[in-house]
Formats: sequence, structure tokens, C-alpha cells
Amino acid sequence: LKTKNWSFVLGFSTHSLMHFITASVGLPNFSEFLGVLAVDGVNVVYCDSSSKTFETRQDWMETAFKNNTQLETYKNFCFKNQPVIFRSMIRSLRELFNQSGAHFLQRTGGCEWDENTGEVTGVIQYGYDGEGFIEFDSKTLTWTTLKPEAVILQQAWNKEALITATAAIVTAICPQRLKLYVSTGKSFLQRKVLPSVSLLQKSPSSPISCHATGFYPHRAMMFWRKDGEEVHEGVDHGEILPNNDETSQMSVDLNVSSVTPEDWSRYECVFQLSGVEDSIVTKLNKRVIRTNGMKNQTGVDAEVPITVAVLVLVLILIAVIGFAAYKKKKGERFK
Repeated sequence: LKTKNWSFVLGFSTHSLMHFITASVGLPNFSEFLGVLAVDGVNVVYCDSSSKTFETRQDWMETAFKNNTQLETYKNFCFKNQPVIFRSMIRSLRELFNQSGAHFLQRTGGCEWDENTGEVTGVIQYGYDGEGFIEFDSKTLTWTTLKPEAVILQQAWNKEALITATAAIVTAICPQRLKLYVSTGKSFLQRKVLPSVSLLQKSPSSPISCHATGFYPHRAMMFWRKDGEEVHEGVDHGEILPNNDETSQMSVDLNVSSVTPEDWSRYECVFQLSGVEDSIVTKLNKRVIRTNGMKNQTGVDAEVPITVAVLVLVLILIAVIGFAAYKKKKGERFK
């Protein structure tokens, strides 16, 4: 399932509350249901239904959960409701596609809130076996298919009552909770941590990678420039990736095969962190290039749902797909 890198596309004043779910059937040594709740790209809640694990991963989230029922809601969805429903969804999809064996279903859901403008954008997308299946457009308030087979689901979910419930999730309930979490974790979420920046090269003929790691927040830019002007030709921008300590890393490669030795001093790598005025500038210098390559640290994401209205959508998915599969089998019997 390919989704946007939300930490990268968010503006300096924009916050996000994202939920991720990964559910599977028939995969040995892999949990049947994993969930993560993330605020501004920071994992704050994690659950694993197979091991009965539920963790609040930030102290300030414990404070945010006090005096409300949100914590119990997340626990119930992780251990009681969602694992059973997602297993049923996968089985229904396997029947629709006439499949057997191991398969997995993912959902990304949440919202973005611009603190300056007040604008809210909602996100809900389902993926099956790593490919997008159906998603909700919060601007048009409609479900859009990403696979032809999702048409029957699109027709069912685009009913007015369900659209109203879905819109409420991403444009009202989610932003309300996001604002609470951002307010509670303000000192943590608004901290600034600058990275260490290195020049790396795997071999003498390889591009030179400007690699920054250990920065927070996740909203940052990095680019190469020559004589003070940004360079685009021969430059390859990498994605922002998470480290295991809630910081991030990123890299941008420069192909130097056509750069003469006397011109090296005209190039420099620039790193800019959201909310920090000064940039980190690293001159292209052969003496500081490291040749041991990069070591990437990545995490696993999944999610926890927001409201019971999601259950209705999921149950309709099961019913609609089951009916379609029934009609298909019935038709085959009369052929």
C-alpha cells in the first residue's frame, strides 16, 4: 500500500493524527493485527492483538487519556472489534478474488490540521496485499476506487448516511482529538533537534550522498546547490525515514561523474529544519567523505481506528463482497 509520506508533505504549522492498521491471515510468525497511532509522525500508541500488547509510548499521551474514554476505546478496537472484522474482510476479499493462502489488509486513516488557517484534511485508505483498494476523498466527500473490484464497495459506502458518518470521523472527531494531543504534548512535539550531516560514497564511481540523521521534527528539506543556486540535474532526493528514537533521517545524492576536481568547492549540501532559521551547510570536500555507506533504521507502522462508524463501513464491506461472491458462484452453477 503506497501512501503519502505525511511527515514530509506537512507544512511548518500543520499537525497530523494518523492511524495505521495491518491485519493478516495465514502469515506464520506475523501478528494477525498490528496498530499504531501517530501524532506529528511520532508513534504514541502501539498494539498487537496476537501478543495482547498495548503500549502508550509517550508519557504525555497518558495525560491526554485522563478524564476521557479514549484509551478504553482504543483498547476495545484493538483487542475486541477490529481483529475479528479485519479477518472477515480478508476472507471476503479472498473469496471475491478466488484466492487462498496468506494475505494482508491495511488501512491508513486520520487527519491533518493547519494551526494557522484552521484547514482540516481527512485521510482514509484501504489497501489489499500491498496495493491501494479504495480511499475516501474528504474534499468531495466520496469514496474512490483504486481497483476495479472495489466498485461494489464504493456504491455501498457512498450512501448519504455513511458519507456523513465518515466525514464526521475525519473532519470533526479526528481534528478534535488531534488538537487535544498537540496541546498536551506541545513541549515534546515542538522541540527542535538538529541532525548530524555526513558525506557518504559507496565507491569512487558512486554518487555522493549527503546524509542527515537524528533530526526532529520530521519536516525538513535538503538539497545540493552550486554557487548558491539549487542544483536539480544529477540530483536524487531520498525519502524521510524514521529512526528508532523518534528522530528521522534523509539523504540527497549528487552525481559527480561530470564534476571536475576544481569545481568541487563550488558545491555544497544544505539542510533546513522546520522552525529553525539557520541552515546546516556542508561543503563538497573529498577529505570529509566517508566510504562505509549508509545504515538505515526503519520502523513498522500500523493503526488504531477512531470511531464505531468505521465498523459500519467494514461490516458493509463484508456483506457486499460476500453477496457478490455468492452471485458469482450461483452464476457459475447455472452455466
